Amino acid sequence: MDKNLNTSSKRKLNCSDESKCFELLESILDGEETTGSREILDEKLAKCQPCFEHYHLEKVIREVLKNKCTKHMVPAELADTIRQKIQEIK
Repeated sequence: MDKNLNTSSKRKLNCSDESKCFELLESILDGEETTGSREILDEKLAKCQPCFEHYHLEKVIREVLKNKCTKHMVPAELADTIRQKIQEIK
Protein backbone atom coordinates (compact mmCIF):
# COMPACT_ATOMS: atom_id res chain seq x y z
CA MET A 1 0.00 0.00 0.00
CA ASP A 2 2.94 2.32 0.43
CA LYS A 3 3.28 2.27 -3.35
CA ASN A 4 0.04 4.29 -3.44
CA LEU A 5 1.52 7.20 -1.49
CA ASN A 6 2.83 8.86 -4.63
CA THR A 7 -0.32 8.36 -6.70
CA SER A 8 -2.67 10.63 -4.74
CA SER A 9 -3.13 12.87 -7.80
CA LYS A 10 -4.65 9.86 -9.63
CA ARG A 11 -7.25 9.17 -6.91
CA LYS A 12 -10.73 10.63 -7.00
CA LEU A 13 -11.36 13.26 -4.34
CA ASN A 14 -14.89 12.20 -3.42
CA CYS A 15 -16.15 8.79 -2.42
CA SER A 16 -19.44 7.77 -3.99
CA ASP A 17 -20.30 5.32 -1.19
CA GLU A 18 -18.35 6.50 1.82
CA SER A 19 -20.30 4.67 4.55
CA LYS A 20 -20.02 1.30 2.80
CA CYS A 21 -16.34 1.83 2.11
CA PHE A 22 -15.61 2.85 5.69
CA GLU A 23 -17.43 -0.27 6.93
CA LEU A 24 -15.19 -2.40 4.70
CA LEU A 25 -12.05 -0.60 5.87
CA GLU A 26 -12.94 -0.96 9.52
CA SER A 27 -13.97 -4.61 9.23
CA ILE A 28 -10.61 -5.42 7.67
CA LEU A 29 -8.78 -3.46 10.38
CA ASP A 30 -10.86 -5.37 12.95
CA GLY A 31 -9.63 -8.65 11.43
CA GLU A 32 -13.01 -9.56 9.95
CA GLU A 33 -11.76 -10.07 6.42
CA THR A 34 -13.90 -12.03 4.00
CA THR A 35 -12.83 -13.71 0.78
CA GLY A 36 -11.83 -11.04 -1.71
CA SER A 37 -12.30 -8.11 0.66
CA ARG A 38 -8.56 -7.40 0.83
CA GLU A 39 -8.38 -7.12 -2.96
CA ILE A 40 -11.40 -4.80 -2.97
CA LEU A 41 -9.75 -2.68 -0.28
CA ASP A 42 -6.44 -2.45 -2.17
CA GLU A 43 -8.28 -1.40 -5.33
CA LYS A 44 -10.36 1.14 -3.41
CA LEU A 45 -7.30 2.65 -1.71
CA ALA A 46 -5.58 3.03 -5.06
CA LYS A 47 -8.54 4.90 -6.57
CA CYS A 48 -10.17 6.89 -3.74
CA GLN A 49 -8.37 9.58 -1.73
CA PRO A 50 -10.96 9.81 1.12
CA CYS A 51 -10.83 6.04 1.63
CA PHE A 52 -7.04 6.06 1.48
CA GLU A 53 -6.86 8.80 4.12
CA HIS A 54 -9.52 7.22 6.36
CA TYR A 55 -7.81 3.83 6.24
CA HIS A 56 -4.40 5.19 7.20
CA LEU A 57 -5.78 7.49 9.89
CA GLU A 58 -7.81 4.66 11.41
CA LYS A 59 -4.78 2.36 11.26
CA VAL A 60 -2.56 4.90 13.06
CA ILE A 61 -5.20 5.60 15.72
CA ARG A 62 -5.58 1.88 16.41
CA GLU A 63 -1.81 1.43 16.70
CA VAL A 64 -1.53 4.33 19.15
CA LEU A 65 -4.39 2.98 21.25
CA LYS A 66 -2.94 -0.51 21.17
CA ASN A 67 0.43 0.75 22.37
CA LYS A 68 -0.87 3.20 24.96
CA CYS A 69 -3.77 1.27 26.48
CA THR A 70 -2.07 -1.31 28.58
CA LYS A 71 -3.09 -2.85 31.84
CA HIS A 72 -1.14 -1.72 34.88
CA MET A 73 -1.32 -3.38 38.23
CA VAL A 74 -2.72 -1.14 40.94
CA PRO A 75 -1.39 -1.64 44.45
CA ALA A 76 -3.99 -3.43 46.60
CA GLU A 77 -3.93 -0.73 49.27
CA LEU A 78 -4.68 1.96 46.68
CA ALA A 79 -7.62 -0.04 45.35
CA ASP A 80 -8.90 -0.57 48.90
CA THR A 81 -8.60 3.15 49.68
CA ILE A 82 -10.54 4.05 46.53
CA ARG A 83 -13.27 1.51 47.35
CA GLN A 84 -13.50 2.87 50.89
CA LYS A 85 -13.83 6.47 49.63
CA ILE A 86 -16.58 5.42 47.21
CA GLN A 87 -18.47 3.71 50.02
CA GLU A 88 -18.14 6.84 52.18
CA ILE A 89 -19.59 8.99 49.39
CA LYS A 90 -22.60 6.70 48.91
